[in-house]
Amino acid sequence: MEIQLAQRVKALTPSTTLAITAKAKELKSQGHDVIGLGAGEPDFNTPQHIIDAAVQSMNEGHTKYTPSAGLPALKKAIAAKFQKDQGLEYNLSEIIVTSGAKHGLYTLFQVLLNEGDEVIIPIPYWVSYPEQVKLAGGVPVYAEGKEENEYKITPEQLASSITDKTKAVIINSPSNPTGMLYSPDELKVLGDVCLKHNVLIISDEIYEKLVYGGHKHTSIAELSPELKEQTIIINGVSKSHSMTGWRIGYAAGNKEIIKAMTNLASHSTSNPTTTAQFGSIAAYTGSQDMLNEMREAFEHRLNIIYDKLIQIPGFSCIKPQGAFYLFPNVQKAAEMTRFVNVDDFAKALLEEAMVAVIPGSGFGSPQNIRLSYATSLDLLEKAVDRMHKFVKKNMK
Repeated sequence: MEIQLAQRVKALTPSTTLAITAKAKELKSQGHDVIGLGAGEPDFNTPQHIIDAAVQSMNEGHTKYTPSAGLPALKKAIAAKFQKDQGLEYNLSEIIVTSGAKHGLYTLFQVLLNEGDEVIIPIPYWVSYPEQVKLAGGVPVYAEGKEENEYKITPEQLASSITDKTKAVIINSPSNPTGMLYSPDELKVLGDVCLKHNVLIISDEIYEKLVYGGHKHTSIAELSPELKEQTIIINGVSKSHSMTGWRIGYAAGNKEIIKAMTNLASHSTSNPTTTAQFGSIAAYTGSQDMLNEMREAFEHRLNIIYDKLIQIPGFSCIKPQGAFYLFPNVQKAAEMTRFVNVDDFAKALLEEAMVAVIPGSGFGSPQNIRLSYATSLDLLEKAVDRMHKFVKKNMK
């Protein structure tokens, strides 16, 4: 029997991240000493009080369905977090708990986009943004954040990308993959463009708690009541509380959009995992000490490894202000060595130096590579040393 898959699935671009991860696992299984720097998750376990709360919830019989939009107690904890951290007030009808922030984005695009609607996506972008837009029948429109502008887009770029089909723009701050952070002034002028053209702002704030160097995260929604009304915030506990596998995210914003997302979720996931929701209540209402310790550990690693990375010939890198990624431009390193492009450079780096990084082509930036410092400092230093030797060995 010949199976005909749906066109929407055929149009998907395979994940570069998964391809590199699969190759790294294959080499490890063969006994090679591979150092993987592709991780998109903290290398810390979930704090114990969160685990304990989840176990207690199961022991108390909380193993059944919850409302599709999430437990009211968790939505209250999320609302309290918004009030405390950003001075934003959301009613429970303006919040939906989702099965991870990724599912929140997916559901948002499904309820928001009609065939041919456009979503402006800054380059570099997180790999799933364009694919999710396409799955909803939308069209990704790219605006390139230049390296000289810390990979951030300008209001002029945003304005020139808007057409009569534009439905939304995505702002990811701090960014995956660059780690760059938009300042309040930068957000304000982008917001003014969106207000002028009635463009919805999708603010992906999943890395908001991982900010370094004295910088502060600002949500575009907190800059004015008008921008709050124009913004849907996407967030979750995955990165901030090292809960990637728990799959709890959320969206906050216009109640009509949230209601539509809830209706769709009721026919897809029914509800986010009950036990994980109870753990997430503890994440927001319990001790934040582990969060602070994790952030300090990431900043310490960044400060050490960044100085070593930029000493590699042909590497240039803007020091990130958040998340846990470095996104060096290695085009010159590829040209100085024997490789046609950065993808080939990254492939050889894995096969010959046993260091797994993610080629920037998967993020719309083929001159870059992404490496995660969500691993031990010892392994990071070994990896950078291997990369340095690899470049020197292959120089023409």
